[in-house]
Amino acid sequence: MFRGLTIGEFAAVTHLSVRTLRRYHSSGLLEPASVDPASGYRYYSGDQIPTAQVIHQLRRLDVPLSSVARILATEDTEVRAGLVAEHLRRLEAELDRTQAAVASLRTLLSPDTTWPRTELRSVPARTVAAIEDVVDHDDVLSWYAGAMAELDAAVSGQPSLGPPGGLYANELFTGGRGTVLVHRPVTDPPALGRVKPVDLPPVELAVTVHSGSHDDIDVTYGRLGSWVVEHALAVDGPVHETYLVAPRDTADPAAWRTEIGWPVFRLTPE
Repeated sequence: MFRGLTIGEFAAVTHLSVRTLRRYHSSGLLEPASVDPASGYRYYSGDQIPTAQVIHQLRRLDVPLSSVARILATEDTEVRAGLVAEHLRRLEAELDRTQAAVASLRTLLSPDTTWPRTELRSVPARTVAAIEDVVDHDDVLSWYAGAMAELDAAVSGQPSLGPPGGLYANELFTGGRGTVLVHRPVTDPPALGRVKPVDLPPVELAVTVHSGSHDDIDVTYGRLGSWVVEHALAVDGPVHETYLVAPRDTADPAAWRTEIGWPVFRLTPE
């Protein structure tokens, strides 16, 4: 009587190693169709091949074994799709972080040691339309997208007095959570929903422009910081960013231009 596929044969047709199949058996993730009580040999049925292939693909995506078990245990296709989609979102976030780290390392390890073009600029007091909130560092991008969309809708139809910008408290970087303010300079800042008129005080900024993708913007931050130290200045207040050309303006990262401004004051000589 045909007992099914041996573990070696099943491994060959599913591209799962014998060692992996034994581990899945012991964990209860994929049990053989039968086990010979005398020899202990494992046998698998042809009906188990699709299940093994699903497991193989999920593991290629680094889905944890516990999540694989949940996916296999539910018969609801929408629930299954939701579990897979949740993991894919985590993978995409990890990929974004990896790409940003690689871009930063390439820039840092390049032989270019020239200072970025930097200037000191006195910015007068102004009133802007703004949204302000306390945000976790990991949530800044999604918060920014929602806040800027709300801000754009609130000032629609008004003449713009300049590009949009943001202020980022130092605690956002040092503690992982801090105040973020995004703003649009317009002639008549409204009070609508989260949007409110905000008075920005005058400030002295050390300013440079980061060109291109934001993946390595931290390198420009670092070089600006070195320039500040080199010129005997100290940082005083939240980071200012001005979005001269932003992702909302063009999908081409090479065209992006982000102005970075650090509020500074001159150190008293000893």
